Amino acid sequence: MRQIILDTETTGLEYKQGHRIVEIAAVELSNRMLTGQHFHYYLNPERDSDEGALQVHGLTSEFLQDKPKFSEISKEFIKFILDAELIIHNAPFDVGFLNHELNLIKHQSLDNYCRHITDTLKLAKELHPGKRNNLDALCERYSIDNSRRTLHGALLDAELLAEVYLAMTRGQESLLMDFEHTEFIHAASITDLTHFNFRIIQATSEEYAQHAMVLEQIARESNNHCIWKSIEDQDIDNH
Repeated sequence: MRQIILDTETTGLEYKQGHRIVEIAAVELSNRMLTGQHFHYYLNPERDSDEGALQVHGLTSEFLQDKPKFSEISKEFIKFILDAELIIHNAPFDVGFLNHELNLIKHQSLDNYCRHITDTLKLAKELHPGKRNNLDALCERYSIDNSRRTLHGALLDAELLAEVYLAMTRGQESLLMDFEHTEFIHAASITDLTHFNFRIIQATSEEYAQHAMVLEQIARESNNHCIWKSIEDQDIDNH
């Protein structure tokens, strides 16, 4: 499965007030692994940045004046994201700006080119309700080094978000084999182990209790998506 982690920097907070994108970056994941492929451009927004936005990203009008306009990189951008799942932190913000840029050059909206859009801010709020869920807070929570992030930059933020996303979604499903991309090994090819005299060590009642506590913690933090706990609960019901 191909996924694109995307981020933008802008001249201000509202595209409806004429603000534009000054930087766009995207990094590629394939089967939950970074491929090393990325898309990155600084853009000439044809206007100045608000003072607040300038303090966030530090991209001055002088620096951006000789950079390409969005219209000049739009075909390459669409080709890079085509038929992929887009993963964006606070997706409505970036999607609003991207659709505005696409509309200015008479292109279709973003969802006509990508397969799906996932908002990692929404996902983080579901996993960690009541906690700070901006990118810096998530990097700290998942022990991801963000020491280079002295200013917001689209490429660095996309790379950090990729690590955050993989950490946030490293749940039970990541332990299952991806049969779409992995050769299935037939059971008949597995070595016969019946002639081995294995010693079976039963868990103690204390170990069972600790195991149950761990499953309860996983269930809480995964919004009740703990597959192991679901299986054990079904076994109990069946007995």
